[in-house]
Amino acid sequence: MMHLLSLLFSALLCQVTGLETVIGLYGKTVEIPCNIKIAKVEDIMLTKWKYSNEPSVSGDLLIKQKNENATVSATNEYKHRVSMAANFSLLLADAKLTDQHTFTCLMVYGGDIKEYSFKLVVQKLPEPLFITEKAEALEIGKRTKLGTCVAKNGNPAANIVWLKNNKTLSSDGNRILINETVVKQPGSDLLTVASTLQFSAEKDDTGAQFSCRAEHPQGRDLVSPPQTFTITYFTENIVLKVDPKDPVVEGSNVTLMCVADGNPPPTSFNFDLKGELVKMKNANTYTITNISRNNSGEYKCSLADNPSMEATMNITVNFLDIKLYLNKTVIRRAGGSLNLSLDIDSSSKPTVSWTKGGVKMNKDPKNTELAYSDAGFYELEVTMGPLRRKASFHLIVEGAPVIRNLLKQHDKDGHHKVLICEAEGSPKPAVSWNINGTLIDEKSFDNGTITHKIAVVPSANLSVTCTVSNSFGIDTRVINVSSLFEDVRVDKRDPSEDDDKTKLVVGVVVGLLVAALVIAVAYWIYMKKSKQGSWKTGEKENGSSEEEKKLEEKVEENSQKADV
Repeated sequence: MMHLLSLLFSALLCQVTGLETVIGLYGKTVEIPCNIKIAKVEDIMLTKWKYSNEPSVSGDLLIKQKNENATVSATNEYKHRVSMAANFSLLLADAKLTDQHTFTCLMVYGGDIKEYSFKLVVQKLPEPLFITEKAEALEIGKRTKLGTCVAKNGNPAANIVWLKNNKTLSSDGNRILINETVVKQPGSDLLTVASTLQFSAEKDDTGAQFSCRAEHPQGRDLVSPPQTFTITYFTENIVLKVDPKDPVVEGSNVTLMCVADGNPPPTSFNFDLKGELVKMKNANTYTITNISRNNSGEYKCSLADNPSMEATMNITVNFLDIKLYLNKTVIRRAGGSLNLSLDIDSSSKPTVSWTKGGVKMNKDPKNTELAYSDAGFYELEVTMGPLRRKASFHLIVEGAPVIRNLLKQHDKDGHHKVLICEAEGSPKPAVSWNINGTLIDEKSFDNGTITHKIAVVPSANLSVTCTVSNSFGIDTRVINVSSLFEDVRVDKRDPSEDDDKTKLVVGVVVGLLVAALVIAVAYWIYMKKSKQGSWKTGEKENGSSEEEKKLEEKVEENSQKADV
């Protein structure tokens, strides 16, 4: 023991190392190392831990001799909080801010004494951030206390940063002003930071998200939940809207809506309805039911508490009226006039179209010299934007019947003749013939036209009469029809006989032409040879009498053949 004390008293001879820092977490166990790299464990005779905090705080904590367990020498708050690890490190449980001392490890080995000192720093991440003292609303152009961001019970003190839409805000001495205070909590010495933001809002800040972030050495950023604030401002613009939008048509319901951009929005408005003032409380709309053309004009709306703030709009009510001066059923005589009269009253130029029997017409119905084909159902449609008006009438054209065509045809098998009588007239004409026949077809009566077909078998040449009649008159027409048997006899004659005669005549003519040509060629050859012979032999140019005789015989023979 005396040996150990002598060693302690010779501490002046020891070599003291520089201070190092150990970071400990608040409330956790901190391990403070003792550097034993310079000595072998078996050579260490004694290890001692102590603490100090100049000028007045100091004390012993632990001591361990070779081959013995560590003994706690502290008698204060450290008595139950300190222990020694197997590697001679000091273990300090439940670290507090009051533990931020200099801790020294003293080692005796061989004939030497070494000391290792460490500065303990205890850190604590602050509690989750929150914004308190929040403003109810922010008024445009007026710097207002938005709120206070609090980072509680941390060490060291957190650095608080304000954010708008996740972008950092900095004090500028005008629109933005940030003040910060740090308070030490009694009993724990932990630090609470409160940062207050004063902010002058703009209209664009409507809906913006404000938050705050704590920056701390522990390296994990804490961010408060985002907050939004009501941005208040006076009305700067007012608009009068119409529902439905143009075009406004007569007979519909039209709603006027006054829209102002103030916040909070104004709730009461005045509506000027072409000089008639209507006040609406806690409402910004007014509905005109069954609007008419007389409602066209200028409309206004204004703020009830500030009539000078107003909006105007001109409303044009579109209308369309038509009048067709005709009965639903119109009866006219053929060749007469329709006397079509149409009046249109509209707010702008409309489009007029006609159909007859559902088929669109390229022009208006004919007004004079009516024909039977003009009869039918007519429909008028007048359109102007979404407005549509219709009118219709049924035209009947009456008059005495007139036969337009009387025709005859052979049927396909040749056993009958078909007589066709086409006539116009109204009411529907009755059709009759002066000959018995079989009705083949009677087309439906359409637009004053009728077609009547019969099949007959005439045994002799006949004059056939078609008669058409109605209540206005009668018309007849005659057509000659030959006997069906005469036609059959003529048709049965063999046309090959005519063809044979024609072929015979042509053959005779062609034969005569060929024979004459042969005689001419033969004569020419003969004369040529005769002349050549006289040149050579000195005989007569006309040849011998024998040759002349043969030539005469040949000519006579060919002549006889040509006669045949």
